[in-house]
Amino acid sequence: QVQLVESGGGLVQAGDSLRLSCAASGRTFSGYTMGWFRQAPGKEREFVASITWRDGATYYVGSVKGRFTISRDNAKNTMYLQMSSLKPEDTAVYYCAATPYRKAWSDGSWGQGTQVTVSS
Repeated sequence: QVQLVESGGGLVQAGDSLRLSCAASGRTFSGYTMGWFRQAPGKEREFVASITWRDGATYYVGSVKGRFTISRDNAKNTMYLQMSSLKPEDTAVYYCAATPYRKAWSDGSWGQGTQVTVSS
């Protein structure tokens, strides 16, 4: 059973940086895609970034390109989201997710979320 645990959220000021971590366990992830999603108050959950575990291929939503970097550490089974130049509109609960390659995110597993608050 896949387990995902996020950490690293907090309260920062606009322009600051923050790194989120997602510790994954329960299986090997070489055939998985992992990603970050976020949900702001009153809004639907949205995709932020993804990474293919096997080859490290990445994909970002346009609003975070150039500011956020997704990465993974195979040895630690941990995925990261380095967030820079944070904006108040980045405030949300951030979730990590893992799903078998080319499967829908709804077929995968999700963490419990970590709160990121960016003050202006």
